[in-house]
Amino acid sequence: MNALITPTAPLEGLRVLDLATLFAGPLAATLLGDFGAEVVKVEHPRRPDPSRGHGPAKDGIGLWWKLLGRNKRTMTLDLSSPGGREVLLELAAGADVVVENFRPGTLERWGLGWEELSTVNPRLVLARVTAFGQFGPYAHRPGFGTLAEAMSGFAAVTGEPDGPPTLPPFGLADSIAALATAYAVMAALSGRERTGRGQVVDLAIIEPILTVLGPQPLWYDQLGYVQPRTGNRSRNNAPRNTYRTSDGHWVAVSTSAQSVAERVMRLVGRPELIDEPWFAAGTTRAEHAAELDEAVGHWIARRTRDEAVSAFEKAEAAIAPVHDVRDVMEDPQYRALDSVTEVDDPELGPLRMQNVLFRLSETPGAIRWTGRPHGADTEEILTELGLVPSRIAALRAEGAL
Repeated sequence: MNALITPTAPLEGLRVLDLATLFAGPLAATLLGDFGAEVVKVEHPRRPDPSRGHGPAKDGIGLWWKLLGRNKRTMTLDLSSPGGREVLLELAAGADVVVENFRPGTLERWGLGWEELSTVNPRLVLARVTAFGQFGPYAHRPGFGTLAEAMSGFAAVTGEPDGPPTLPPFGLADSIAALATAYAVMAALSGRERTGRGQVVDLAIIEPILTVLGPQPLWYDQLGYVQPRTGNRSRNNAPRNTYRTSDGHWVAVSTSAQSVAERVMRLVGRPELIDEPWFAAGTTRAEHAAELDEAVGHWIARRTRDEAVSAFEKAEAAIAPVHDVRDVMEDPQYRALDSVTEVDDPELGPLRMQNVLFRLSETPGAIRWTGRPHGADTEEILTELGLVPSRIAALRAEGAL
């Protein structure tokens, strides 16, 4: 799905300045760009977004950036320089959204805080994405998604009961924060339609991941209950685990619905367990997880992955193979959805990456291009802004570009 954005792209005409680095802020801007927003990625002339160097590279070109930088034009600008400040204010005057993730007070120190930005553009939405938010005792601490995964309670409930708290091997908190930021920006823009005024979005990365962890604060508040680490098991239902098949693969089984739990036990040849009083509710089934795991695990261990998945499907019971990325790339459901799509890249040729997040029947999003080289569009953007060649040359001489 790498065709050009159609004239009906839902965010066409929305102008976004992405001043952020690494993941949460930039990914939020990517999500807006996927549905037609005009996103300009502003990077320091001598210190590009570190995501360009994160993870594996091909021919010296960072691959993560190809995903994170897609649908963005790129320019360089030193915001701490006088010339850079002036250009940023000129860009902000014609923008709808600015996304930034500097530590609180940094933009203010450069004369680019909300007071200055809203003066040049009262309709602007400023999305400020930081680890801990704009105020509070931790606001000025440096922070990354890893700290949010630790502080939110995620790590405390992840892992085996007798093992250490476990952190995810990818940017989980940052990605959740990016989704929340994109949602917050759209909410602020909707509010602008009624009030005529922009506003500040204060997004602390420690908060969205806390929300997706569910009712843990409520449980503790009302019951004093602290959710422990349970590995792959759940305190809310059973059987729920991963099980090894006879051909050395793994499958995951879930029985969140009572009817599905009953189907599973009939399928694995243990229908008598359905008549046990404790089987009637997920929480009491969870108290007998060892017995249920033994029944399901024994049945699955005598079958190949394909045999187990096919039998569960026929029984209308919930099962999925445990994929690594190789399996994801070949899975027929992902292929049908075009979840991983092929895009032409000027530097690397055809490459495959995740497609836009969802499908809209009338105004779909699209990947128009992949992440572009550092500063590739600087001259074009500044010329569109109205800067004459002599001023651009002066900015370069100053080190602002």
